[in-house]
Amino acid sequence: MKVIGYIRVSTQVQARDGYSLAYQEDEIKAYCQAQGYTLLHLFKDEGISGAKVDEEALEVDRMGFQEMLEYLSHHEVDYVVTLNTSRLWRSDIVKVLVHRELKKYGVDIRSIEQPQYSIHKKDPSDFLINGLMELLDQYQRLEISLKLGRGRNKKAQQGGYAGGNVALGYKVKKGQKRLVIDDRQAQTVQRVFDLKEQYPSWSLTQLAEQLNEEGHRTKQGKLFTKVQIKRILDRKAFYSGFYRYGEITANGKHQAIL
Repeated sequence: MKVIGYIRVSTQVQARDGYSLAYQEDEIKAYCQAQGYTLLHLFKDEGISGAKVDEEALEVDRMGFQEMLEYLSHHEVDYVVTLNTSRLWRSDIVKVLVHRELKKYGVDIRSIEQPQYSIHKKDPSDFLINGLMELLDQYQRLEISLKLGRGRNKKAQQGGYAGGNVALGYKVKKGQKRLVIDDRQAQTVQRVFDLKEQYPSWSLTQLAEQLNEEGHRTKQGKLFTKVQIKRILDRKAFYSGFYRYGEITANGKHQAIL
């Protein structure tokens, strides 16, 4: 059997469950060796809590996951091996999208902590067990969110950095909880908007290709895809000096790039 692995961790999850990336990787490698599987590649998303959904394209807006789908489009794979299904999804809509994409490539899931799980299985007992596990996970997430939400909302109302992924173009200095401009990344952000203004009819894919051709790279030093380009364009207000956190929008304390 040819398989690929997928690991994901957010700061909250790592602190709560101890499911670090290294732990998940070791578990997947040991599992594949015990099962006699050939592990072709390991994909990861780090520092991402849950997943945003691109509602227009109906895609999971998660870089490592998108790279995994790109790999599946060019390679024959039997299973995606993960520690548990919550590494792949934490909401019903993301679950539906993940199932849809994997079925498209004829790939099933092998969950180490849920050995009976299959995206094709219809057994009522398995459905009940997996459903209860996901409900418990949602409850724990909500409990954490309620504890942290008040403090973050107050900070966001004041325009300050309330946590989460740092947008391209900025960085957070160690020991400080404020956003400062990263000059090299800021040039990339400005170039995206310049290209969009210069070539308004270009697709997201064309913008990504032009950016890559010019030598621009993501925070991780990788090539841009349409997902990252859309993410940058969607943050125009943020890059113009406004800070948005959930339903809160305020004049940001960060320096504007645009």
